Amino acid sequence: MIRDPKDLKRYNASERANHWVVGISFILLALSGLAFFHPAFFPLTQLFGGPVWARILHPYVGVLMALAFLVIFLRFKHLNRMTAADREWLAKARNMVDGNDHDMPEQGKYNGGQKVMFWVLALCMLLMTLSGVAIWRAWFGFDITVVRLGAVVHAAAGAVMIAMIMVHVYAAIWVKGTIRAMWYGTVTRAWAKQHHRGWYRQMTGK
Repeated sequence: MIRDPKDLKRYNASERANHWVVGISFILLALSGLAFFHPAFFPLTQLFGGPVWARILHPYVGVLMALAFLVIFLRFKHLNRMTAADREWLAKARNMVDGNDHDMPEQGKYNGGQKVMFWVLALCMLLMTLSGVAIWRAWFGFDITVVRLGAVVHAAAGAVMIAMIMVHVYAAIWVKGTIRAMWYGTVTRAWAKQHHRGWYRQMTGK
């Protein structure tokens, strides 16, 4: 793909790699987690070499995702602080869904919707990690009551994360020009000016 040298750098190679580690880990965890959640999904364990290996690998992949997400959180938390403009954006989000995004309030690198998703995913990741430790009986020996509570929290947080990631992927496909940011690290100036005018002005001085 030939890219315009005037394109804006949105993510460097390290940030993109970090994102893909989290993304791939999440897919593996979602597939194996669904296999444990309901018998209808149990055949998915064959993707991991059978139910025993799926059971063994699931928590270790979870540790990898938690650590990779922690890096993302530390990298981007300062860019995801909510502002008055973000709250106004959220109030007008229906306009964007309807395709009328020209009158949306000026946004920085991330808009209000992306920031809400960031914090919801961070909370879910925290709950998934803590509850995952509680039910990881190969290494920890918590009381059965804690294990049962952990299983409920783990399943609930996992369901929310799956739903949020589906929205994330859909939005990336729906807003044309977004996916290339995670493939190549760049976006066009027209894309930046339309969707993130504040960030565009910061990057170009215009």
